[in-house]
Amino acid sequence: MGGMRMQTEEVIRLLVCAGEQSVSGEAMSETLGVSRAAVWKAVEALRQDGYVISSATNRGYRLQEMPDRLSSGVLRGQLDGRVIGREISCLATVDSTNDEVKRRAAGGAEEGLVILAETQSKGKGRRGRLFESPAGTGLYLSVLLRPQCRLDEVFQLTTWSAVAVCRAVEQCTGLRPEIKWTNDIVLSGRKLCGILTELGIEGESGRPDYVALGMGINIGQQEGDFAPEVRPVAISLAQAMGTPPRRMELARAVLTELNDMYAVFPARRAFYLEEYRARCVTLGRPVRILHPDGSEVPAFAEDLGDDFSLHVRMEDGERKVIQAGEVSVRGLYGYADESAIPT
Repeated sequence: MGGMRMQTEEVIRLLVCAGEQSVSGEAMSETLGVSRAAVWKAVEALRQDGYVISSATNRGYRLQEMPDRLSSGVLRGQLDGRVIGREISCLATVDSTNDEVKRRAAGGAEEGLVILAETQSKGKGRRGRLFESPAGTGLYLSVLLRPQCRLDEVFQLTTWSAVAVCRAVEQCTGLRPEIKWTNDIVLSGRKLCGILTELGIEGESGRPDYVALGMGINIGQQEGDFAPEVRPVAISLAQAMGTPPRRMELARAVLTELNDMYAVFPARRAFYLEEYRARCVTLGRPVRILHPDGSEVPAFAEDLGDDFSLHVRMEDGERKVIQAGEVSVRGLYGYADESAIPT
């Protein structure tokens, strides 16, 4: 980030932190270690970008209105004092926000780093699938975590995060999202968000080194914005409610909920398990278990284990525990096979 751009982000961070209060140019110049002329230039640059900033003699500057534009300064001001969001980078484009987090993790970045992008050229989904990331319509972000807990507990971060995302969406929209085991957020039976968690392991000890927690939330897309093969199974907040929340509003809510979640992880497992179970559309329905070799096995989803595993009943009555993998739910994403096990 260039010097001028960095100054504008720092100025907007100070204005966001001030809330309804005005901040003098002198105070900002002292805090940032720059001249008052540099502060004035940064304010003018922000105004050119669509920020409405009032100014009054002897009182200073006050932020009145913001455009729907990804801004590290705005988010840092809103997330001040939290672990998640202690460092934020907003990129115009990136191959994958998860890949960028992994690169920075390898360079020693602290946990709490957040990467957001306007678009991804190689956004990733489960099983190596490409996740569509049209510019300016979705929220594409990844968080770097370095949890100090057992490996089996680290694997539960995906399910805990699904609950956090549902809460953030509900807070911003009034809609109640549900969860398809293990990592899809759904509305009206269609996919709103996918979550991808990737784990880095220390070579010598075999202990978890970092977690790249990534997600893509469909916000402003209309039907024509989705590829033909995706349209029947995807939904955006704009499609669900007409006027969706601003991306920055949802980003703040998601990162706040993730921070609150991480602050009690893994101690409050029972609390998050209860909400996950209440939102899980997989339970009580016929499913197909999709194996890596392409084979599919029909079953019936009965319950969740204490570790968020899926407990299923097979056609022959045998009960199995599914720890990971992909499960197709009848009636969801176009799966309507009537031969599965009846309830």
